[in-house]
This record gives sequence, structure tokens and C-alpha cells, in this order.
Amino acid sequence: MRLVRGHLPDDTGVPGPARWAVRDEEGDRPLPEDFSLGEALSSGLDHFRRSLAAATGPAVTLASLAAPVDRWTEVWAAGVTYRRSREARKEESHEPDIYERVYDAPRPELFFKSLGWRVRGHGQTIAVRPDSSWDVPEPELAVVVCANGEIAGYTVCDDVSSRSIEGENPLYLPQAKMYLGATALGPGIRPAWEVPDPYDLGIRLGISRGSREIWAGSASTRRLHRRIDDLVEHLLRADRYPYGVILTTGTCLVPESDFTLTPGDEVTIEIDGLGRLVTPVSAVDGIDLWREPPGR
Repeated sequence: MRLVRGHLPDDTGVPGPARWAVRDEEGDRPLPEDFSLGEALSSGLDHFRRSLAAATGPAVTLASLAAPVDRWTEVWAAGVTYRRSREARKEESHEPDIYERVYDAPRPELFFKSLGWRVRGHGQTIAVRPDSSWDVPEPELAVVVCANGEIAGYTVCDDVSSRSIEGENPLYLPQAKMYLGATALGPGIRPAWEVPDPYDLGIRLGISRGSREIWAGSASTRRLHRRIDDLVEHLLRADRYPYGVILTTGTCLVPESDFTLTPGDEVTIEIDGLGRLVTPVSAVDGIDLWREPPGR
């Protein structure tokens, strides 16, 4: 079972307003029209479970998927949580020792990544910055967290990054990580009770250019250097997320220094039990935002 968000086609075949649904082997069972991820995450895991149980009635087929977030869902990220991520950051940076220190420090690196309205979903385009010369996808396990800190579920994340900008100066991290088309989540949220061991999930990354796969790699969350509950605990220190929060847990797969994404590429990220997130690559000005009512 997955919590998904997508569009129901109207009589002309044009996608209508985004709706939340529970996807299972029978199809997509729509949730009430006023369902929101924020309300479902506003308490604890029991409330989240009851919220998903409201999906009743006949199954339908969503015409296309959107990112499984509300418009104002906060997405945060953890960095340097795998050895490969530490090595990549040291390789790109003019000040490599700071990444060595944060890898072993008691306090993890946490940074704001996106609001929900910027997040891309399965089949939607991600982007590379026009002022960056070195751009990569970063496949990550993302944790969906309730307001009380309990973990509600998991999804797939692509933390698209400009390695050239971040490497030039660590203080440029926001520009390297936070821009239109730099975050993708999906295809849906797998409830936590259906993921028996988040530390034993295979992760695969494939990048295609035209009809040819130009980069591929695989790893596992077994290599995660930080505990997920510790990352969540640090995120909630001195802060509150009354409508829940999504926290990505860092990457274990980073292409080598001679590789960069270019418009026209396609990125596929798959995590065991969570699904496949496929996103074409464009320039930032190629991002077409889906307009929704301001309150959603």
C-alpha cells in the first residue's frame, strides 16, 4: 500500500485537481477531497493510520502522479551520512576537512531543502542550474515524520545538487541545493508499518541519455552512518512541525567527478519496497509548475 497524490482526468482527458488516494493491488482508492498530508501527520502514527483508512469506495486510476506532499510541506535533508557522500564532498570542496569532521561529529548536518509546491513528482522534470557546471542526482531514502516525531512512512527522494557551487564555498550550500527543480519525491509514501527494516533497503540509480544508460550504481541503507531516529531527533530539537515534515537521509550513490547531468537526461531511482521515481532533466526555465489553490 502507498499513499499517492495525482490527477483524475475529466471528460476531455485533461488532468483535474490533484487528489490523494491509497494505492494497492486493486487500484487507487480516493481519500476525501479535504484530505491533506499535513492533517494526517498532525498528531502521531495512530492518527496517520486512521487517516489512510478513510480511503473507501471503488478504485480509480489516477491519470498522472504528483509529488506526495501538500503545497506547504517542509522538506529537510541530512548530509554526509554515508561514506560515499563524505568522499564526494571532500573531492568537490576547496575545504575538504569540514566534511570529514561532520561525518563523525555527534551533531548531523541538517539543512532545509524545499517547500512542497517546488517538489517534483514521478514523471515530472527536475532541473540543473544555468550557472552550474557540475550537477548530479542524489538518490535518498526520505522519512515522513509526524508532528510528535513518530515515523509515518518512507518515500524515494532525488536531492538534485550542484557540486560546482557547493564545492566553491560551503556557504553556497543553499544555492547548490535549493532551487526550482532540485527536489523530487515519489512515487508515493509507503507506511512505516509495511517497512520492516529501513536499514536493509537496496537503492539503485540509473541515468539515461537518449536510448543509452550512461551511469548506473547500487547500494543499500545498511551503509547509513547515522540512525534515522537520531536524525529526526536533531531535526525536532528547538523546533516544531505541527503538520509533519519530510527528512531525506543522505545519499550513498554519487556519480564520479567527470559526470554531470544535462537537459534531456532521465534519472531513475528505485528503493526496495518503495517504488521507482523516474524524472526527466531540463533547464530551470523548462519547469512547468502545476497551479493549485493557494490553501492546498
